[in-house]
Amino acid sequence: MRTKHALVTGASGAIGATIADALERQGVRVLRHGYSNCGDSFPGREVFLRADLRDENEIEALFLQAEERLGCCLAEPGGIDILVNNAGIALPQQLITDTSTEQYDDLFALDARAVFLCCHRALPHMIRQKWGRIINISSVWGLAGGSCEVAYSAAKAAVIGLTKALAKEVAPSGVTVNCVAPGVIETPMNAHLSPAALADLAREIPAGRLGAPDDVARAVCFFAGEGAGYVTGQVLCVDGGWI
Repeated sequence: MRTKHALVTGASGAIGATIADALERQGVRVLRHGYSNCGDSFPGREVFLRADLRDENEIEALFLQAEERLGCCLAEPGGIDILVNNAGIALPQQLITDTSTEQYDDLFALDARAVFLCCHRALPHMIRQKWGRIINISSVWGLAGGSCEVAYSAAKAAVIGLTKALAKEVAPSGVTVNCVAPGVIETPMNAHLSPAALADLAREIPAGRLGAPDDVARAVCFFAGEGAGYVTGQVLCVDGGWI
């Protein structure tokens, strides 16, 4: 059996990097995508590719670069066996009346539309070979909704809807589509919160702690593996029992 090839978007961030590392430990060859800071994040890695996923043309260029790295025939787009749609942004916590249309559109372009576009581009190869894994990273706010997080919650809910619908569409082709919905994970994204605020958050979580990027990565590795071949259309909350 040949080595599986994965593309992890947003791999310049803490969660994406940890997912990529975990997949590599499982014997998967990982292509890491990033948009910012990618020049310094992984020195020496040959498979780190830059693209702005809000731009459909850059997504196409990203996949073409990936295919070239993998030695695939460019006449038959694809080559990615495992797609992890992890890239995303969040707005500052703010009222909907303080959220501009431009902010909303920009967030949706990356957090929801790019997921659709990456799936659209990766699927032909997966369907031809009758095997594929798509893992989308949403959020518990996509299920429960978050006050002062309306745009982010809406985009992450869209990812969950896409996951469930696409899973049914491609299941006959041997492709699974699942979703991981993290809760509060200790990453630089939460660096603006004071130690006291983080401690208050931890006390609200039944598990008594914040999540770690490894917690998310382990869930992704499960969905990406052979053992999850009969698991599709699922949303796995990695939140310590928060919601």
